[in-house]
Amino acid sequence: MELTKNIFFNTDKLTPNTNVKISYSGKFFQDNSEEVYIHYGFGENWEELHDVKMEKSELGFQTEIELIKSDTFRFCFKNEKDEWDNNNEENYIFPIEHVETDLIVQENNFSLTSPRKLRKSYILTKKIKLAIYKIITYLPRLVSGNYKKAHNNNN
Repeated sequence: MELTKNIFFNTDKLTPNTNVKISYSGKFFQDNSEEVYIHYGFGENWEELHDVKMEKSELGFQTEIELIKSDTFRFCFKNEKDEWDNNNEENYIFPIEHVETDLIVQENNFSLTSPRKLRKSYILTKKIKLAIYKIITYLPRLVSGNYKKAHNNNN
């Protein structure tokens, strides 16, 4: 997914405790820089600050970073000449989305009867859908008198 100015992530959402692959094909790649480093941190105060050398490929510079629990992921780039690509001094800032764990139901007492219950409910749903289809299809014909059984015309 392209985010902005030739920066790509391998995911649509940034979530804590996951790895994200970052591809950069911006100014330094276009200027044929030999080395590019990503300077990154988390939150408003750039916590967990790191500089990581990115690998050069035909598509740009790439690296993989582990995201921590924070509200934002902040980064910028620098090359071997100490030139910076920092989004016009605003840096690149992306929100880290948190998964709502309150809505996740965890069943501690897992048993082999759970799949059986699921299969029974699936079969029951299919039977109900078939009954509704038959009612919708044949009841109006029956009420109007247009419902005729096929007769054998061999008289």
